[in-house]
Amino acid sequence: MITNEFDERYYKLGLHLHTKLSDGAKTPEEVAKEYKSAGFDAIAFTDHWVYGEGGTIDGLHIIPGCEYNLGMSNTIAGVVHIVSLFAKSNPNPKRDATVQEVVDAINAENGIAVLAHPAWSVNTPSVLLDTKGFVATEIYNAVSDAGQSLRPYSDMYVDICANAGAYPGIFATDDAHAYNGADNCLGWVMVKADEFTNDSLAEAIRKGNFFATQGPELYVVRENKKLKIYTSPCSVIGVISNISWAWGHVKREENLTYFEYEIRDDEKWVRVEARDANGKRAWSNIFVI
Repeated sequence: MITNEFDERYYKLGLHLHTKLSDGAKTPEEVAKEYKSAGFDAIAFTDHWVYGEGGTIDGLHIIPGCEYNLGMSNTIAGVVHIVSLFAKSNPNPKRDATVQEVVDAINAENGIAVLAHPAWSVNTPSVLLDTKGFVATEIYNAVSDAGQSLRPYSDMYVDICANAGAYPGIFATDDAHAYNGADNCLGWVMVKADEFTNDSLAEAIRKGNFFATQGPELYVVRENKKLKIYTSPCSVIGVISNISWAWGHVKREENLTYFEYEIRDDEKWVRVEARDANGKRAWSNIFVI
């Protein structure tokens, strides 16, 4: 947990991890030990079609989770992976379920449905646009860059969907399998919650009270048409929107910690990205204008 300059409490969550219960290289106990050592407050085991009830391992909070992979590996034929978080009990969708049926099953158990690695899966915007009930999608997925597809970033997917009127929450995750340094402890979600309980964390995520990151801190305050952007020391802070180019969207400076941005009249949505001197990124959620 960290407390920022506004006296707000944020919890560090790893929300997409695999273990030997499906196709991961480590046991749940080994994964918990590693992520606890890395300063995580909670993690979710999202093994394929194996519902994890959650609980505690060696003092680390475990969030209920599962991943449902639809389709095989041919993205032309269709590949959609859906992560379930915080479900009260096993959503238990059928293996041949549709995307909507899986999301419905997760929501029926008060869970949060997340579209995993849409760039890696080469998902079309219709996956998000035509499905009701997704809370978030991954903008960064570490394993997708670890000898898999070299498509770890889904920022273009997020922006295309925003242009079409869908504004999912934005997650950064590991999706760790090998735990060899290339897919673990590289992406997480910082959640602002009043209490450290599953219900409080899930409600905060549903409200958008979080940011995704590879390391930098990012806090955005919106005051009408103005964004006040606070970060840990960064070299770039940028505002991304439906406008393809315009002066004043990006500020570059050593040890940059603040950027104030005036939202334009022709902007329908905006989001913020920050990068530190090592190229590590952080992402805000989308602000709908």
